[in-house]
Amino acid sequence: MKELVLIGYSGHSFVAYDIALAMGLSPTCYCDIEKKDYNPMKLRYLGSERDIDIGTKLLNHIYFVSIGDNYRRQEVSAVFNDILGDQICLQHPSAVISATAKIGLGVMISINASVNAFAEVGDGVICNTASVLEHGCKVGSFAHIGPGAVLCGDVNIGSMSLVGANAVIKPGITVGTNVIIGSGAVVGRNIPDNTKITGIS
Repeated sequence: MKELVLIGYSGHSFVAYDIALAMGLSPTCYCDIEKKDYNPMKLRYLGSERDIDIGTKLLNHIYFVSIGDNYRRQEVSAVFNDILGDQICLQHPSAVISATAKIGLGVMISINASVNAFAEVGDGVICNTASVLEHGCKVGSFAHIGPGAVLCGDVNIGSMSLVGANAVIKPGITVGTNVIIGSGAVVGRNIPDNTKITGIS
């Protein structure tokens, strides 16, 4: 079985590590811009994702880009997809994912998350702990759905957007690209691209 390497090694990767273990995978190494002094999982450092020869080092590995920042995750994913092909998804066994849902590449679905009937999740999306994507929701590539956030039925979230912890997006709402929805917000109207929303709107 190929070794799993985590690309990026900080807070988000620690969650990814736990999900991988729950799936029966054993991450053994990581790549990051620099070797980390704080290495709680005792992973082997393989070098920077920017090293020109990193592809050669990783030929016998499967990989997951475990970077929390949406734009950086997209950038690094594009590089490694070109070098190594498609990355795996990490889906915690406690997550409930409908058989009719469509899940992209490099998606992380965390503990107790729900992805319901006919939902679509783009490449590189993070569905964090106990987040809910109800029926017919569409989440664009490299978006992040925060812990406890609820997307009611038929919600559309644009790529690169962030829905903060415990936010609620009401049914049928469209949220644009590169939008930030603050923690605990309740959104009942369509939100244009490049907008930040807090509170009740």
